[in-house]
Amino acid sequence: MPSRLRLFQRLYRGYATAAQGPLPAFQVFNRHTKLLQRERAARNTELSRTTDYLRDHVATDLAERLLLINRRFPRVLDLGAGSCNIARALIKPVGDSNERVSTRIEKLVAGESSPTLLHRDVEEPFNKEIEIERVVLDEESLPFDSDSFDAVVSAGSMHWINDLPRCLQEVNRVLKPDAPFVAAMFGGDTLYELRTSLQLAEQERMGGVSPRVSPLADTRDMGSLLDKAGFSLLTVDVDDVIIDFPDIFALMTDLQAMGEGNAVLGRKEGQISRDVLMAAEGIYRQLHGHTDNTLPATFRVIYMIGWKKGGNQPKPLERGSAQFSLKDLNELNKDKNKK
Repeated sequence: MPSRLRLFQRLYRGYATAAQGPLPAFQVFNRHTKLLQRERAARNTELSRTTDYLRDHVATDLAERLLLINRRFPRVLDLGAGSCNIARALIKPVGDSNERVSTRIEKLVAGESSPTLLHRDVEEPFNKEIEIERVVLDEESLPFDSDSFDAVVSAGSMHWINDLPRCLQEVNRVLKPDAPFVAAMFGGDTLYELRTSLQLAEQERMGGVSPRVSPLADTRDMGSLLDKAGFSLLTVDVDDVIIDFPDIFALMTDLQAMGEGNAVLGRKEGQISRDVLMAAEGIYRQLHGHTDNTLPATFRVIYMIGWKKGGNQPKPLERGSAQFSLKDLNELNKDKNKK
């Protein structure tokens, strides 16, 4: 991680609740533009590698979650693999046991839309420690047989998918029965500091606002979508990763080097004017800046685990079958505490 950055975490956990009504599939992002951005970023290999810190962090968290599932995964799909950040995380010792998750995996199929990014680190040593099959694909339409993977994982790429319902249905289709989908995507209040600062600066200097930061799904959306895609035993939790930058220009430079530039349909073409950026820098510092003159950028990571339905899965008891009420249990605990 670059020395000028410091990583902090604030953890919020809870189960998602279902959103009201069906969520229509919109064409929000220009997928061709996003592909060009990722290709351009990956061609500058050294700069691209210095900005892997965020996806490496998310990939490590996913590896820890995968370790908690006590089973082997002969064939795993890494959806939106990027430069194979998950593969690197899988070969490192994880948790108190120092176990390498890669010892439970026979083959990792890395699927990514950007060929240059996918093959950026093909000569790196980690490729010899885990078998990786690299596949260039469109994340919205998977070119694999049904019931062909023992697990599907994804670390930080699903926020650029237009048709999330279809993508999740495809993931469910390629999973074997009773196999897990373990994923993380950026959502909710990600980059809210940058979003508000740019909007206020454009309103002040240009008299209007254009979409500069992508719309993102929230926890309620993902719980509902996973349920509608046919997954069961859902778990959704949220992790806020806060990274300090020296200024707004360093933040936007890193976002470009990550291939995370704006790709919203209908966005204003061309670079943001320096006048607007200077105004946004001042607003950012006034509203969100730290006393040490650094600027925080929040990345809200939504972690999801869903299981494809299978015959051996535990099922919830029928409503009304409980033998004790929570009210009686609370009263019993109060009595014990008094004693």
